[in-house]
Amino acid sequence: MNSPHYILLPVSSFFIAVSLALAFFLNFLPWGRAVGVPDFVALVLVFWSIHQPRKVGIGVAFMMGLLMDVHDATHLGENALTYTLLSYFAITIHRRVLWFKPLTQSLYVLPLFLFAQAVQIAVRLIVAQDSIFPGWLYFVESLVTTALWPIASWLLLAPQRRAVDRDDTRPI
Repeated sequence: MNSPHYILLPVSSFFIAVSLALAFFLNFLPWGRAVGVPDFVALVLVFWSIHQPRKVGIGVAFMMGLLMDVHDATHLGENALTYTLLSYFAITIHRRVLWFKPLTQSLYVLPLFLFAQAVQIAVRLIVAQDSIFPGWLYFVESLVTTALWPIASWLLLAPQRRAVDRDDTRPI
């Protein structure tokens, strides 16, 4: 009836780095101008900022943002500002979010992703005087990223889970 409560093992810093690198490379895929393509780096940054705020914080978010700025050829600092704010607000709500199941956590992270996209649009409209508002369809990316939250939670917490049915042959 009830799902088992897992006692998680400590997360490896190497696993965090690999997951951030994998998210970065997923953003490299040639999606083109497709609508609703999620920002995998933002998703993984928010996840680790909520689950491991002492290991992944604002500094890591800033560095990942600079890397994304170089990759996207956007204004230098646009993604860095967005990811920094995203990480800051994720850290501020991390204790509240961890009380809920991943599906309910999605409702908490949706405003974060919407805010991040609003910051990106605001920076583009302020810096480039000739740019126009891309339309409300632009925010579908936040909905898709939020829909991926339970899957990302399951995948990123998988190496930390202990076995439910512990036996004598397992060391943990």
